[in-house]
Amino acid sequence: MNEARRTVNVLIVDDDLVFIKAVELHLQGWDMSTNVAHTHAKAVELREKRAPDVIIANLNCDHSGGAEILQNLRGGGSIPIVVTGNHLNEHDMLAWLEAGADECLSKPLSMRELSMRVNALVRRRLATQSQPKTESGRWLFGGWELRLRTRQLRDPSGRPVPLTRGEYTLLVAFLEAANQPLSREYLQRATRIHEDISDRSLDVQVLRLRRKIEVNARVPQIIKTARGIGYVFSIDAERVDTKHHGI
Repeated sequence: MNEARRTVNVLIVDDDLVFIKAVELHLQGWDMSTNVAHTHAKAVELREKRAPDVIIANLNCDHSGGAEILQNLRGGGSIPIVVTGNHLNEHDMLAWLEAGADECLSKPLSMRELSMRVNALVRRRLATQSQPKTESGRWLFGGWELRLRTRQLRDPSGRPVPLTRGEYTLLVAFLEAANQPLSREYLQRATRIHEDISDRSLDVQVLRLRRKIEVNARVPQIIKTARGIGYVFSIDAERVDTKHHGI
């Protein structure tokens, strides 16, 4: 309970003083504390000192190296990042989301929308952190293996394939309803993506997961699009109870 009531700490990474002031005033009006970094180096320093709940980062740069930039900002952790940029088009925003951003907004932007997205990311993170991690067993599908206790995915050759928290949650939702068309609304509820304002995050998570388990993500054979409905996990999946085998 105390965790849910504590002040949310937001790290703002930007060199636009007018924008920074506007964001600070608005977020502080929502009882959030803020720290400001004008450079990525300072952002890394403040991340280590302040342990922010969310990072708002202005990234007006080529998104081809976006994954590395975001990883550097997170420092190997799972801090949600809202990427902002001047006059970003849809291609730019989707590219940043695919690179690992949790949200992407184009400037000029609505301060109310920004604060709502920050709140949604914080709620999702706190809810995930509070979930007990006692589930055991494993899922088998198409030669793949997902170990629930360790959240470890292995490909048919036995090689570990890393999953983000969102990818893991989405994969479990699919496995629990294999061969059943699932609506976007169901998947959003099952993965807590419903807390976001837009549902574009769901499509990005599906794309990321396809890239990890499909032979060709552009022609998916496992996670298929169910037109007019959502998606369907189109191969059989079996859950094996390995409670007593430490998996």
